[in-house]
Amino acid sequence: MKLYNTLTNQFEELQPIVPGRISMYVCGPTVYSHIHIGNARPLIVFDVVRRYLMHQGYDVRYVMNITDVNDKITEQASKEQTSEALIAQTYTQSFFDDFTKLQNLPPSSFIKVSDSIESIIQYIQRLIDEGFAYQVDNDVFFRVEKIEEYGRLSGQVKADLISGSRVDIDPRKESPLDFVIWKSNANADSFVSPFGQGRPGWHTECSCMIEDTFSSLIDIHGGGSDLRFPHHENEMAQSLALNNHTLANVWMHNARIEMGDEKMSKSLGNIIVVKDLLHDYDPNALRLYVLSVHYRTPFSFRFEQVEFYKTEWERMQRTMVQLHVELDVQQAFNQKVDETWIDRLHGAMDQDFNTANVLSDLYAIMKSINAAVRANESLVMATLYNTVLEYSSVLGLRFELPRLSAKDRMLYSDWVDARESKDYDRADTLRSALMERGILM
Repeated sequence: MKLYNTLTNQFEELQPIVPGRISMYVCGPTVYSHIHIGNARPLIVFDVVRRYLMHQGYDVRYVMNITDVNDKITEQASKEQTSEALIAQTYTQSFFDDFTKLQNLPPSSFIKVSDSIESIIQYIQRLIDEGFAYQVDNDVFFRVEKIEEYGRLSGQVKADLISGSRVDIDPRKESPLDFVIWKSNANADSFVSPFGQGRPGWHTECSCMIEDTFSSLIDIHGGGSDLRFPHHENEMAQSLALNNHTLANVWMHNARIEMGDEKMSKSLGNIIVVKDLLHDYDPNALRLYVLSVHYRTPFSFRFEQVEFYKTEWERMQRTMVQLHVELDVQQAFNQKVDETWIDRLHGAMDQDFNTANVLSDLYAIMKSINAAVRANESLVMATLYNTVLEYSSVLGLRFELPRLSAKDRMLYSDWVDARESKDYDRADTLRSALMERGILM
């Protein structure tokens, strides 16, 4: 299995730190608003990564953080004239709702920043004690110049960063590159620390929580490409400082979803909110849409594309329902899969999770199913049925398949007989009855 490692900018064979096990951390949301479809891309992408690793027999420990302490939450609380705690609680629940409706497997654990404050304070103190951080007034800054490898993950050059506009110049810093790891703040929602009243810097939260959770180097760190710099670069710098390792063996970044030529961004106001999409579209259609493009390739959101995948999903659902009913009536289920198609699944996913190719094969399998149903090839039908379920398990798709009673089976058999004998009036009557029972669509 080969993954593209953004730390080395090359494909690498997956070599778990502990044989048979995968440790995996993915940056989750900052809970100050509802998530948009751009935020949903890493949720779906890394859910599929995890599903496939499990499919291949790995014991996967998958952790995601919830950033519920952040300046953006403070700003939103001011806008809504409420407390930061209520903002965080409201949008954390909104995130959980969307996460579940998108058919993602629950992580091994969600970790909230608010539950990790003491650990983060201790982590910052260690950075100070080791000479990698320094306090000015009630703020604490990280000394970037002490990390020779700084810029490796994002492909940045220190000299360019110093002269570039992306660095906030603060005269109190020893170097313009230094970033805040504890920020003074005297409001009611801040925390008491040896450095003064305040809150942790964003970049320190994740590096500390990863260390707390996994205790050592992890296999995979995932997130959106917009996090590569400065967030992930700064996470890695702190890990190099305290633990002399890059935090993760493999860094994976999904590309962004754009709106036209612009990045989809809450600050730009050009977002498509997931909860609104889920009101109008089946989550399976949204997963098809997101997975139709390789995770490292950016794409522009188009409603006409969502409509296309809505139609594709409805077609797949109808095909699987008809196949399920046919197999049930004929009592022709078996445990076999088509090994050729499963080998193709593995071949695509083993090459850096090429879900676009997997979906192309899935559509081809659906055509084969329709041909097998027309020819009434029960063994082929059952084998392809199981093969589709295997694909859907990896992709996180969920078919709604009916349970048939004895009366349902009899109705269906009578409908088939009426069609074959060209008794169309009776066939129409039976079809209506079957549709009412949810057996035909």
